[in-house]
Amino acid sequence: MAHAGVDSDFNNSVENIVKLPPDIFAETCQEVLRYLEGHSAGIDTAQLHDIYYKSGISFSLLDLEMIVNVILFAFRTASKNNFTAEQLVTYLGERNKKWSKSALQVIHKAWSEQGSTILAQGDPLKMFMVGQLVDLQWKLGMAVTSDTCRSLNYPYVCMTMKIASSSGHITSKSFEMTIPQFQNFHNQFKEIAAHLETV
Repeated sequence: MAHAGVDSDFNNSVENIVKLPPDIFAETCQEVLRYLEGHSAGIDTAQLHDIYYKSGISFSLLDLEMIVNVILFAFRTASKNNFTAEQLVTYLGERNKKWSKSALQVIHKAWSEQGSTILAQGDPLKMFMVGQLVDLQWKLGMAVTSDTCRSLNYPYVCMTMKIASSSGHITSKSFEMTIPQFQNFHNQFKEIAAHLETV
């Protein structure tokens, strides 16, 4: 039953891909290839979503993530099976008959130009197994109103982390810490850095 859901997601994503203008689809493929080549820590689907929105494409963020998953699947399958560009588009066309000629041409061109780099690196399924911290930002704030606290006017630190998951998607996580918590966090990072220098 789960397999049917995966096939349904794949088919729905292909239907969305064929609605994309070739230049936008090519840009999405390039983002995936940059990730697979190791030139980026992940695929920032929120940033891609903004590009889609500015181009008048009204897919949800989830739809875009599914499109990225299909492209990742295509290029990882090509790498794993040592496919040429022709073999890749033949495989995709046999898997789903709804691929448009222009979408398959974009995939063919992208794999023809950059597939050899990924093939030389080995199986990308084995290379990216853990998440990665991509960006860390913090800002100092002051709590001035609250429905639940009586004592206010205390400083806090708001942290925002961008994390690339093992699947390549970048997500943002935000949280707040008191000043003592932030100082402890900072000290732990210094200890980690010191340990990494000895490795």
